[in-house]
Order: sequence, then C-alpha cells, then structure tokens
Amino acid sequence: MVDFRIVEIFESLQGEGYNTGMPAVFIRFAGCNLNCTWCDTNFRKFTRFTLNDLMTKVSKYKSKNIIITGGEPTMVKALPELLLPLKKAGYFIAIESNGLGKVDPLIDYIALSPKFCYQSRYKKIAQSTANEVRIVAENHPDFIDFCQYIETHIQAKHYYLSPCEKDGVFNMFETIKLLGKINQNRLDNKWFLSVQSHKFANIE
Repeated sequence: MVDFRIVEIFESLQGEGYNTGMPAVFIRFAGCNLNCTWCDTNFRKFTRFTLNDLMTKVSKYKSKNIIITGGEPTMVKALPELLLPLKKAGYFIAIESNGLGKVDPLIDYIALSPKFCYQSRYKKIAQSTANEVRIVAENHPDFIDFCQYIETHIQAKHYYLSPCEKDGVFNMFETIKLLGKINQNRLDNKWFLSVQSHKFANIE
C-alpha cells in the first residue's frame, strides 16, 4: 500500500506570489534535494499518511484549492496517485517546486522557485514552463545574471523576487535594489516583488 510522508496539512491563505490571498489547503511533503540555509521547513520530520487518510483529512477543510509544497514535491514518486482523486473531487491543484524536477501534467498551476545558491544545478532545466517564477534574492555579483538566465529558460507569466529571511530579518533593501537593476531600461518590467505576507499577517 502506498503511503505519503507528510510534514503537515493545514488550511490558510496563500501568502506569496500571484495567488496571494487565495484560500487553500496546503499539503507539505517531506524530503528535498536541496538544503537551503534559510529554509523554514523541517522536511525531515514527517507523519505517514495512506491515500485514504490523506483524502479524508483534506476533505474536512472548506477550500477547494490545493497547494502541493515541501520540501520538494516533485520527488514524490507516488504523487500521481494523489492527484487523480483530487482532480476527480474537483480540486484546483497548485504546486510549489524548486524547478529541478518535472511537474506532473495534472497540476493546474505551477510556481517554480529556482535557487541561486545552487545555480550549477540549473544548467539543465527540467521544467521549462510555469505560471510563475519566484527567486529568493541574494546579494551576489552573479545574481542578476542568474535571474536573466532563468527568465530565458523558464517561460512564465509572472516573475518575482522574494526577500530572504534569516533569523527573522528580511533583506528587503537589497531585494528592491536588485529588482530595480533587473527591470532597468526595460519597457516590459517583467519582475515584481513578492513578500511572505502570511508572516506579517501572523497566519500559518
């Protein structure tokens, strides 16, 4: 019997990106293929759920939007076995991924977050399309080049820079400076600011 390693399942509002404010049920999977120093999820601690247990848990919430996150959810080999019944039950399914794995075609909305600190891992792009791209801002001479590389190699409707939080402090000033440099002398202004608004609103 297949089971899923789940860090947590909860209902809240999407706190960042294009869908900020959207009510959703978050399904956070354990395990990741990266180890970012600022990560706020203990993706090594989890509870095992059967498919039936997981569906029962999700059905208790009001929202019909699902956000699959992690950790890194594209690593979950049995994910299609969950997506099928969710789709049949009428859920809108979004995913948050670091972009190193291929996203299942049953996903309705793709948010990719490539990591500059692992830039060498993105020389080969696994998922070349997305609805949005969110990159955590880092103060490094090559950071803007990385963003431009990602913009060229991942086609998305929306591109965002997100402040990096370490020990409760956000690098907001550095982030908006980088945002200005990326959009400098461009008429399309593709890049925008995305903050983790749920932390300021004191919600999960």
